[in-house]
Order: sequence, then C-alpha cells, then structure tokens
Amino acid sequence: MRSNGSALLYEVGPRDGLQNEAAPIPTSEKVAFVDRLTRAGVPAIEVGAFVSPKWVPQMADTAAVFAAIERRASTEYVALVPNLRGLEGAIAARATAVAIFAAASETFSRRNINQSIDEAFATYADVARAALAAGLPVRGYLSTSFGCPFEGDVPSHRVVELTKRLLDLGVYQVAVSDTIGVAHPGQVRRVIEALGASIDLDRIALHFHDTRGTALANVFASLEFGISTFDASAGGLGGCPYSPGATGNLATEDLLYMLHGVGRATDIDLDAVFEASTALEPHLGHQLPSRYVRARLASGRR
Repeated sequence: MRSNGSALLYEVGPRDGLQNEAAPIPTSEKVAFVDRLTRAGVPAIEVGAFVSPKWVPQMADTAAVFAAIERRASTEYVALVPNLRGLEGAIAARATAVAIFAAASETFSRRNINQSIDEAFATYADVARAALAAGLPVRGYLSTSFGCPFEGDVPSHRVVELTKRLLDLGVYQVAVSDTIGVAHPGQVRRVIEALGASIDLDRIALHFHDTRGTALANVFASLEFGISTFDASAGGLGGCPYSPGATGNLATEDLLYMLHGVGRATDIDLDAVFEASTALEPHLGHQLPSRYVRARLASGRR
C-alpha cells in the first residue's frame, strides 16, 4: 500500500446528479449551483454533458451553463462527451477537460449507449485523440465495475483490462465506478488489489453510489491503498435508471464530513457545499438524500 496523501474531490452533481432529475431545473439555478461549488473550493466540477437532448433533456442547456458560470483558475470545468460532436460542443463552451464513459459489461454498454464495448472504445479513441490535440485533458469512466444490473458480477480481471484500455487512449485518470451501488469494502479491496498489480493507483479514482449504504465504508477501505480521488454529488443527487430505488451518488457533504474527520480534504468548505445543495433543493421536487444535509436541517442549523 502507498502512503496516504490528501484526498481530492471530483464533483459530479451538476451533471451526473441532475441528469436523472424529472423536474426541469432552470439554467440560472444550474449556473448558481456550479458557482457556489466553485466558491466552496471544489477542485473539479463536471458542469454538464454534450449529449442528445432527446435522451437526456436535463443536459440540453449545457452550453448555456458553461457560458454563464464564474470561473476560477484553480477549478477544472469538465464536460462529459460521447462522441466527436459532443467534443466540438465542449471545445466551443471552453470546457477545461472532458470525460468519456465506457462500461465493464456488454449488456450495460448496449443498453446505455447502444454500442458494444469495442464499438465504444473505437469511438472514444477518436474523441481522445482529438481532445488531446486540442489541449484538453481526458478523464475516463468505467461503469459497472463492481456489478451489472443485467449480468450480475463483473470479474476483476475485466475491470483491469478495460481500465488499461482507457489509459492506453491517453486518459489521465479512470474513475472505476459502482454504477448501481452494489459494492462493499471486501469487493473494493479485491478490485483495487487487482488494479494495483499492474496499474499505478495514482491513475485511479473511485465513483461510488450509496444504494445499499456502503459508499462511505468503500471510500474508507480505498484510503488504505492511498487512492486519492473520489467522485461525489452535492446533496447526494443522482442515481441510475437501471437501479430502481437507488439513493443516488455518494453525497459530497457526507464524504467531506468523513474526510474532514480524518484530516483529509480540509481545503474544501463543507458549509459552502451545504449551502449550494440546499439552495437547489426547492427546485427538485423532493428532498436531498444526503444524510449530512438531512441531519443538519433537522437540527435547525443552516
């Protein structure tokens, strides 16, 4: 295991968090959400996705959000892109990095993006090449790395193989993702050990969902290996359409509360992230699932 350093937060709320929300969120509120997260000191924010509005209507105004946000040099403003057309949108919007998303199971890949794994990698090879030529760093997601809603268990060796394939495309980091929230600490340790046998763990991030209440335990298990980057969504927004009843992504506030408690990520303002989430809550049509947010509101402390 490597020595532990300061943990980093990769904020996915404005994209992964909002994309499954049924209520249309005004563009101005999305902009305010991103701006509050910037002021909280979050180092990387996934602002939106340049995808078909037919399939993801909540992301239809991504270009407008990018155009209106306040920017700080210390913050990365990332766009998710599925293809070259999406990359063109990200470049025009002045995204400072882009993300691509592959899957570790064939069925999920076909259901999610209507492409096989190999077809998706062929597309992303072109995207990564063009993005890097344009000076944009590329991040990769590997969905269903801990389990697939259609195929069940996903072998660790497949996760390792596909992570290597993403790195070979030139991505700077792969977010190994528990898309449906089935991972537990024992499995997380096994997957990290398999990855670490042939991959520099500095190139690995982890993306957990809290469907079964194990996300923070999974983060804590990951810290033992020196993993330094974790994805989270402000307020616990998000989920997966293939996992009914899922509570969403690991909440940024819950993650920060734990990391602050063990002396990590103390440069991010938890109070400011809380304010960003609760300011957005009235526009959602439901309560935020973050345990930290719910407990703090119940205590009467804003």
